[in-house]
Amino acid sequence: MKRALIAGLAALVIAAPGAVFAWGGSGHRMIGVAAMRALPAELPAFLKTPQAIVDVGEYSREPDRIKRAGKAFDSDRDQGHFLDLNDDGTVLGGPKAAALPATRQDYEKALQAVGQDSWKAGYLPYSILEYYQQVTEDFAYWKALKFAESNPAWAAHKAFFTADRVRRERQILIDIGYLSHFVGDGSQPLHVSVHFNGWGDYPNPGGYSTSRTLHADFEGALVRRAVTQADVEKAMSPLHAADAGVDIQQVGAYLAATGGQVVPLYELEKAGGFKSGDPRGAAFATKQVAIGASELRDMIVTAWRGANKQTVGWRPTPLADILSGKVDPYPAFYSID
Repeated sequence: MKRALIAGLAALVIAAPGAVFAWGGSGHRMIGVAAMRALPAELPAFLKTPQAIVDVGEYSREPDRIKRAGKAFDSDRDQGHFLDLNDDGTVLGGPKAAALPATRQDYEKALQAVGQDSWKAGYLPYSILEYYQQVTEDFAYWKALKFAESNPAWAAHKAFFTADRVRRERQILIDIGYLSHFVGDGSQPLHVSVHFNGWGDYPNPGGYSTSRTLHADFEGALVRRAVTQADVEKAMSPLHAADAGVDIQQVGAYLAATGGQVVPLYELEKAGGFKSGDPRGAAFATKQVAIGASELRDMIVTAWRGANKQTVGWRPTPLADILSGKVDPYPAFYSID
């Protein structure tokens, strides 16, 4: 069964390079679970229940599970899973990963200026940043609802506030799962390189593998047999939340650092490190999965802390005005037009 699965993944990689799965289900699940288990005490209890941790692990796989929904869906979404960096660190000769434009619109313009586009180059940085921003806004709504349902002055609408908080908690777990997926894609070196599945049609003085199964061999077979949840959690770095929030430059720097592991990955494969029983392959894959889990944990904590600066509702209301009791959010949250 396992051999058939690996062969199927290899066939998929050969047939559709843009549709490859970063880390496979095992790696993505481990990233989501490890990050949730590592959340500090300051985050709310609903994120730390065993069921919430399991749910995020499963939601972390969802962006891959819904591939092949249809041509329009796939032709737009598949490119959100990768970023094609050249050996010089540029996105196909356009901007460098650590100096990306703030929006996808400007990113597209920068690529078109060098004869490329985001459907060729991928737009993984923006997938990460967009879900980080979504989770930040989710937390702002949760904080507002949590306060509103406990405020005696707004007791007339407590039932709505409570029900809406419960809905928001479910939404938060889904959105963290999606953020987990794309952050995880960003820790897989083959998802941030033009050499995404074998070295390809490029100068190859290092004599690196041109195998069209290398991507699946690394993120699928190697991870499943050699990487464990416990080892990933042990390999995670200490918490480092960004007080000023996360922007595209920070996301780009994260991806550029992963891109720096492309040649070491190919060197490792060349030296036999991908073979069953070789501890070097296990150590390398564990390190990269742990980097993804650490980055996800840090982004969740940063989003939680940054939520206090957000506005919520329509028309937009500063969260601080709700938490001070100045503004009853019911009209905006229930949408009384």
